[in-house]
Amino acid sequence: MKATSANRKIRWGILSTAKIGLTKVIPAIQQSPFSLVTAISSRDLAKAQKAANDLSIEKSYGSYDELLNDPDIDAVYNPLPNDQHVQWTLKALEAGKHVLCEKPIGMNAEQATLVAKAAANFPNLKVMEAFMYRFHPQWKETARLIESGAVGEVKTIHAFFSYYNTDPQNIRNKPKVGGGALMDIGCYCISFPRFIFRDEPDAVVGMMEFDPQMGTDRLTSGMLKFGSGKTATFTCSTQLMPYQRVNILGDRGQIVVEIPVNAPPAETTKIELITKEEQRIIELGPVDQYSLQADAFCLAILENTPVPTPLSDAIGNMKVIDAIAKSATEQKWVVL
Repeated sequence: MKATSANRKIRWGILSTAKIGLTKVIPAIQQSPFSLVTAISSRDLAKAQKAANDLSIEKSYGSYDELLNDPDIDAVYNPLPNDQHVQWTLKALEAGKHVLCEKPIGMNAEQATLVAKAAANFPNLKVMEAFMYRFHPQWKETARLIESGAVGEVKTIHAFFSYYNTDPQNIRNKPKVGGGALMDIGCYCISFPRFIFRDEPDAVVGMMEFDPQMGTDRLTSGMLKFGSGKTATFTCSTQLMPYQRVNILGDRGQIVVEIPVNAPPAETTKIELITKEEQRIIELGPVDQYSLQADAFCLAILENTPVPTPLSDAIGNMKVIDAIAKSATEQKWVVL
């Protein structure tokens, strides 16, 4: 660790009073030894003031532009609705701020590419898509087990992620702002095999079932074909019993990740290793993956190193999301 990372904290500004920020991400950033949450903004000043008071944040602003114009802010966290991710990420870059943007980084691969091209014009600024799960020790241990050959050659991965939400006012149920199962939680199911295989799929096929009133996909399944005969399958839903699980199968064993996305920060997490020789539970102590994500992002800024999840990964994930949606519409395999 370089000296600068020990001597300085990154000053954060938060774009909006989104629930995920108030309840999960902001408190987690505040726990990071490399972070100081300096300001929060909302289009409703009263909401920003209340959030600032509740979370002991020094400054509150009644517009996002005001926050971006604050010279005392180094980085912003962008948890705005999906259709606003690109707009405000670009504005933050133009204002000289580093950006941690919630997933998915845009509405499609074209938008993700636009962000990457814009970021290239600001080489001193860091931009990262917030796939927090990758920083949790359970996923680092899963990757270590695979690399050690514990399950042999991994050939297929299956992911399931669901929750139940039929509120038409919730942004997750509004297609125009990027709602629906595939964009909201299917993005994780697509990210998992890309992360484990360290590869991009050659072709995909998808099926989507839509809510007749809200128009969002409420049940989506997909299959991803990788090279060397490897595959991944997933199902995600916004209107099923809440459940999540990832099964990773190799020719000599299996790894089950019990809570792959929403690992509770105050509880032990578990992964199960199953082989012909043994079946054991691996427990990992309580950690806040959002804090670990903030640590990693801040250190990339302070030490001027690449962010752990580059924008090329965001583009790759978005390409698969686009292809799954296209496949479901055209009812055929889509080659990437």
